[in-house]
Amino acid sequence: MEFPEFFLLLDLINKHKLVASVVLILALLIIRFLIVFFLKSRPAGENELPKRLINTISNVTSLLMFVGLIVVWLSEIRFVALSIATFSVALVLAAREFIQCVIGAFYLASTRLFSVGDWIKVGESNGEVIRSDWLSTSLLEVDMESHGYSYTGRTLVIPNNQFVSHSVANLNFMRRYVAHSFSIVCLPNGENPFKYVDYLIEKSEVYCQSFSEVAERYSGLIENRLGITLHGPGPSVRITTTELGRLDFSITIFCPTHDAVELEQKITRDFLEVLYLESPGIQGEDKLDKE
Repeated sequence: MEFPEFFLLLDLINKHKLVASVVLILALLIIRFLIVFFLKSRPAGENELPKRLINTISNVTSLLMFVGLIVVWLSEIRFVALSIATFSVALVLAAREFIQCVIGAFYLASTRLFSVGDWIKVGESNGEVIRSDWLSTSLLEVDMESHGYSYTGRTLVIPNNQFVSHSVANLNFMRRYVAHSFSIVCLPNGENPFKYVDYLIEKSEVYCQSFSEVAERYSGLIENRLGITLHGPGPSVRITTTELGRLDFSITIFCPTHDAVELEQKITRDFLEVLYLESPGIQGEDKLDKE
């Protein structure tokens, strides 16, 4: 394009700002729709790249739309700049939370704390990141409190300023494998409780045998990436006592996240069957509790 034609285009845009604004918005929306439609038409799977690209495309087109409208209406904005300055303090105070959220978005973009599809913990909230824009981040809540690792069905919307003022934990490695810990609490039955340790480890190894090699490789991958030492992949048992004098058998296994609860129930069932066979006098809720 030659320079005279370029200036002619600028003059045309300057004379028809409203039309230029509508064309700009429609063009960006159509481009975004086509790209998102193409990405969503791809087969779903474990790959989180399409979700991340969709989120990035949405944010980029919104930014281009905002910048484009400023450029189109720049001449009018300059005329009202002095008027805006008179109440800018009030405007900043009124939009303080929004400004903090935008700053939080830049903070997330610069630090790359997480991506769409990651499991994170913000304060007391846990979930999978499904969307992130300039003002907020949306999470699908994941049940971490009861160690169920399942979706609760609730969607959490976290303002981006919370990521600056609260600690953020990236739990993405827990999506596939997790060091799952659970406890079985019971009254002493007169036997040495440490004689049950080998039995619990043996049963845990039997149930974890089908994925032990994969678990070992995944554990090594996490250790190399994070520079830490994780539990496992072999099971472990720890015996302590509660404030009421009961025995607390704490078992930890490194297992697939979606199988954690099922494995916990199987190990607990086998242990209680052995405990009841050796101690037939233990009965009722006042004799045996499971935590």
